Amino acid sequence: MTEQLELDTEFPAAASAPLVFEQPLNERMRTFLRIDYLYSQAIYHNDKASQWGSRAAVASLIDILAISTRGDVRSDVLKELERQLTLLNEFQNKAGVDSSRLRALMSNLLRLRSGLSGAGAAYLQPLRDSEFLAAIKHRSAIPGGTCEFDLPDYFFWLNQDAASRMQTFNEWLALLRPLCDAIAELLWLTRQNGRVRQEVALAGCSSITFERDMPLQLLRVSVPASAGLYPEISGSHYRCNVRFLRWNGLMKRASQADEDVPFTLTCCG
Repeated sequence: MTEQLELDTEFPAAASAPLVFEQPLNERMRTFLRIDYLYSQAIYHNDKASQWGSRAAVASLIDILAISTRGDVRSDVLKELERQLTLLNEFQNKAGVDSSRLRALMSNLLRLRSGLSGAGAAYLQPLRDSEFLAAIKHRSAIPGGTCEFDLPDYFFWLNQDAASRMQTFNEWLALLRPLCDAIAELLWLTRQNGRVRQEVALAGCSSITFERDMPLQLLRVSVPASAGLYPEISGSHYRCNVRFLRWNGLMKRASQADEDVPFTLTCCG
């Protein structure tokens, strides 16, 4: 107990570090967040250089392909890059703007736009045409469907040396990189441009209306991890509802918070 008290005193910030919950407000942002999450997951598991890591990385890759085939994600990313470039361009003649940083941001967006445009509309076709990946995707719909007796060729590949598996997977990722790098940069810009405001959810609930001439794309709700609360967020471009629930462990249902809950809301357009 004494050791625990000493740890809490030594690291007080860790106990109150905020948890940030994000809520997309349109389908485009929802898709971007999912692809960015899966891409980060794929890189993480591939770097583990284990058979189980390769399995998890391939599963993330297949999920990215599934999302990318539901619509023209590449076109959406290019449109958002153009929108951000237009917004940044308006700052060039404003006083007090760090011109060198602005040029660096615009240069990076131009590079990402060029890379994604140059990849062409069929940039993911080699992955979609792969019989190897198609078989894994098909069997993945079955619980335990990628066992060695189901996919002996997959099992054979997984038993190649780690360097060979990682090289192959990195070649697959290279085809996704123009899209995923652009999405990562757009999400970073969106978060950086967020307007922060302090709010209080009375009796655990809050309803907030936004300015109609500035439609939003993403909300971020921050609460201290030590509060033992998490938000349920619903909303549109112009308003949102936040309801805080108290975490009661895995065996009990969360309960509605009945106290006033202060939280930080970041509105990202």
